Amino acid sequence: MEPLERLLNLVGLLLESRGPRTFDEIREVLEPYRQENVDSAKRMFERDKDLLREFGVPLELVDVDALGGEQGYVIRKERYYLPEIAFTPQELGALFVAAQSGSEDTTPAEQAVRKLLTGVEGGGILAMAGGGPLASGSDARSPLLVGAADAAERRRRVRFGYRTSSGEGSERTVDAYAVVFRRGHWYLVGFDHGRDDVRAFRLSRLTTDLTDVGEGSEPPEGFRATEHVQPGPWSPAPEDRATIAFAPEVAWWAASAQAGAEVSDPRADGWVEVTVAFGDETSVADWVLTFGPQAEVLAPASLRAAVIERLERVGA
Repeated sequence: MEPLERLLNLVGLLLESRGPRTFDEIREVLEPYRQENVDSAKRMFERDKDLLREFGVPLELVDVDALGGEQGYVIRKERYYLPEIAFTPQELGALFVAAQSGSEDTTPAEQAVRKLLTGVEGGGILAMAGGGPLASGSDARSPLLVGAADAAERRRRVRFGYRTSSGEGSERTVDAYAVVFRRGHWYLVGFDHGRDDVRAFRLSRLTTDLTDVGEGSEPPEGFRATEHVQPGPWSPAPEDRATIAFAPEVAWWAASAQAGAEVSDPRADGWVEVTVAFGDETSVADWVLTFGPQAEVLAPASLRAAVIERLERVGA
């Protein structure tokens, strides 16, 4: 038997035993210590004990009975197993900010923080909807992340100003359930009282701070936060729509590439306006730029600004 396997078996035996095990009892259970030469078996056991303690395993020698006539070995579960790790919303926000690299490649630090932030996939106050690195952005470093996580953890009802991708503003009252990360953006998921349904709100589109307005509600049975955030850049919330004008040569191809696109009649100059639904502004801006001068974003203003910013960077 390999030394590592022998050590693991010894740890497993002592963890699952109801009480201390003497060396003779351990010999009866674990084959490596059943050597004919008892002194050799004891020396092996002593080396294994030292290794386990060096590795931080709390192996103890205690009395087997109240009289103290015999001693045995035990590993107490409460000392061996790590306690459940818990973070405050403020600590979670700090972890996220500290791990951001802004690069396209996921670093080991980002991978570790993903696990700390999300735990089991789809569960917890903070959830990961997959896709993309932990990219920095206007909402990533915002104190809104901490406030949203705190509201979700304490099941609070919050009020805030919100603008859609088309620039329409409104006030929302939401029972906070969870915060979800998706493609470089954070979303607050909760019950929207104005829409009478569970909705997701991108933190970068909040126009005000969160205001606590009282006790919220519990999520419905079977609730999974990630299911309420768009599964991809072209799977939007109903209000996320963009209107883009395309030159006659590429209009048909551009419209056919997006399911559910609405196409207008040709304008006087021959260009065609195409309205498409989208979930991620960055991806749409990149797509528009592939058409070069044969495409122009008309709305929303935020998408148009994103395209212009990219063009200015290239020109610089």
